[in-house]
Amino acid sequence: MKSLDSFYQDITEGSTIEPNSLLPNDIKKEIGHFNVFDIKELLERMKEKPAMPYDRRAYYKISLIRGHNKAEYADKVIEIEKQGLLFATPKIPYNYVPQDTNQGGQFCVFTSEFLSKSKSGIDLDELPIFASDGYPIFQLSDEEVEEVALIFKKIQKEINSDYIYKYDLIRNYVAELIHFGQKLQPITALYSKHNSAARVSSLFAELLERQFPIESPNQRLELRTAKDFAARLSVHVNHLNKVLKENTGKTTTELISNRLTNEAKILLKQTDWNISEIAYSLGFEELAHFSNFFKKQTSFTPIAFRS
Repeated sequence: MKSLDSFYQDITEGSTIEPNSLLPNDIKKEIGHFNVFDIKELLERMKEKPAMPYDRRAYYKISLIRGHNKAEYADKVIEIEKQGLLFATPKIPYNYVPQDTNQGGQFCVFTSEFLSKSKSGIDLDELPIFASDGYPIFQLSDEEVEEVALIFKKIQKEINSDYIYKYDLIRNYVAELIHFGQKLQPITALYSKHNSAARVSSLFAELLERQFPIESPNQRLELRTAKDFAARLSVHVNHLNKVLKENTGKTTTELISNRLTNEAKILLKQTDWNISEIAYSLGFEELAHFSNFFKKQTSFTPIAFRS
């Protein structure tokens, strides 16, 4: 998962700007995190890598995108022909790829602590706009773009002000963006069943492999079951199984088990971690569960394989 620290490193890489210089001067830990940016300025700063990496991020993001773009969100590929509004959640990996050089707009990033229910009255987990099974990218008319741009202009003005309650006011502006988006109709996702199936398979493989290698006993797998992967990809677990079986000849559980077994073999042979540590890092709650799993996969107990 890409952290806020990684985000600031990315947008300043290759420039003389220090990441900390982009942080709001008066942001405090108890406030949570919030910031707002101009897309055109960032793209000029990031000339070597204009395409965003496909990643899951540890923060929420609302983007007013001006320009032709192609967005990839879970198993969906959605084209933004001219201008759009994107709502990104930590639940789902996404990216968007500019299709021309005429890009602009604004975006804000914030944490769940910033827009917590106690501060804003909003429960982010209950909002349809951030649901993991929705279409969070909306086509905007010229008139709608100006409405959204005005909200971002207010946010930009406020974050640079000395007003003592400015973050309370900014929360109201973010809520306005959310409600604006929830009233819009989603763009139709542009993908065929065949392309969708291929993309789900590709994303599954990417999410699975991204968890490896395990480099520390304190590192622990987050995704271990077919249900975990289906939830992350916003597809039904039966659909994920069907797609993977058709594309690989194996079920989701078989593919996960094979990769876990390979990593377990590496850790048993190439580290001095005790077997409990290896079991924990691979996501097993009990050592016995790991031992039974490994023996079923290899016909050896972990101790016998290591010796």
